[in-house]
Amino acid sequence: MSTAFPDDFLWGVAFAANQAEGAYDVDGKGLSQADVVPFARPGDYVELHALMSPNPERIAQAATTAGTADYPKRRGSHFYERWEEDVELFAELGIRALRMSIAWTRIFPTGEEAEPNEAGLAFYERLFRRLQERGITPVVTLSHYEMPLHLVTEYGGWADRRVIGLFERYADTVLRRYRGLVTYWLTFNEINTTIIEPYTGGGVVDDGSPGRTGRAHQALHHQFVASALVTARAREIDPSYRVGCMLARMLHYPATSDPADVQQAQHDNDMNLAHTDVQVRGAYPGIVRRFWRENGIDVVMEPDDERILAENTVDFLSFSYYMTLVSAVEPEKYGATGGNLFSTVKNPHLETSEWGWHLDPIGLRIALTDLWTRYQVPLFIVENGLGATDRVAHDGSVGDDYRVDYLRRHLEQVREAMADGVDLLGYTTWGGIDIVSASTSQMEKRYGLIHVDLDDRGEGTGNRTQKQSFFWYRDLIASGGATLDA
Repeated sequence: MSTAFPDDFLWGVAFAANQAEGAYDVDGKGLSQADVVPFARPGDYVELHALMSPNPERIAQAATTAGTADYPKRRGSHFYERWEEDVELFAELGIRALRMSIAWTRIFPTGEEAEPNEAGLAFYERLFRRLQERGITPVVTLSHYEMPLHLVTEYGGWADRRVIGLFERYADTVLRRYRGLVTYWLTFNEINTTIIEPYTGGGVVDDGSPGRTGRAHQALHHQFVASALVTARAREIDPSYRVGCMLARMLHYPATSDPADVQQAQHDNDMNLAHTDVQVRGAYPGIVRRFWRENGIDVVMEPDDERILAENTVDFLSFSYYMTLVSAVEPEKYGATGGNLFSTVKNPHLETSEWGWHLDPIGLRIALTDLWTRYQVPLFIVENGLGATDRVAHDGSVGDDYRVDYLRRHLEQVREAMADGVDLLGYTTWGGIDIVSASTSQMEKRYGLIHVDLDDRGEGTGNRTQKQSFFWYRDLIASGGATLDA
């Protein structure tokens, strides 16, 4: 089969500032919500939820504890120190896009400052200019689990409407500063995480009081409004800007052909896609309003909110895809995968990763086709990759043939979807270089095409080594996708 990938397809890699940069207390940076999330023991998923959603006491203790020993995202992969080296590796890889994020706390350390931190602005300007020189297009997320911790502890996170204005000021600052250097912007990473994990997605702390679910939905509404306002602002600042939303696509299959299971899967899919309904179609679907009514959730809206959402929909829809899930009316009748944040009914037709995530390349084609049929706007896969325990050989090489197989099988399905007519802007695999895991804060759960010599304790040289998957992806990009058939 000839390749279906166009010449301008944005092949790339992706990572987040809070997982890669490190340097949490350098050049005026403030603490973010990620900087107080501690390391989780592998496999302890009950404790993981508690660690990813710290209570006020844990946050206060972490905020007054210096150093990176217990808080791996504070050190990341040392990208802040070694970004020039990493960009050269990306250029060698031949990528055309780097999907990354700006750390809000490098620009406004607490979120409340009247003036931005010039050192932070200058860092990203240097990075963007170097990427431009190397022919790499930045795809920049404004908020990727990097909310200023001050806004979490003093405002209650996104549940407080005042945060919208603070986010607008931050967004306006970077949109103006990087005009001519950035074209593609994403407002919020995996915006549905605010409901799944309210602290991670929306800075909503579990303080033991009732109503956290309601606060999470209120926080999500404020993020929708902020996203729409920033989309409008971006178009005012530079009409060439393209602004997208970003969803963790959680495709659900029914456990059986029982209509009740089929309906449950439909419901779960529609609740997931309700987030993109708001940002692409411009309005809440009825299923969400029914959920609010039946669960006693009162989302407060200002008179202009619905107009703001309707008038400022996004230009494209980006999403992450790692696995599929299974829906059942009686899930207890089936075994669970044991995965961390996305534990689900076991699908007997699929293998799972070391971390219990279903491996489902065909599901990516289904997701692409479904999104295209539903929305008819350009799509962008901005996260897809395999977390695995890599082994470094005696000669220093990393033979990750399992990651090559993962990427090949998923990209074959991407090609099939595009051949069916899906409009896809690009594909950025997660995470380019090894980074600290978003969930467990492990380093040994590796996603990169480039090995970073750091372990879970942060020990090691930090040196970079290309893996087998690096060379495979490099050749794939150079061939325009043709080597998928090799």
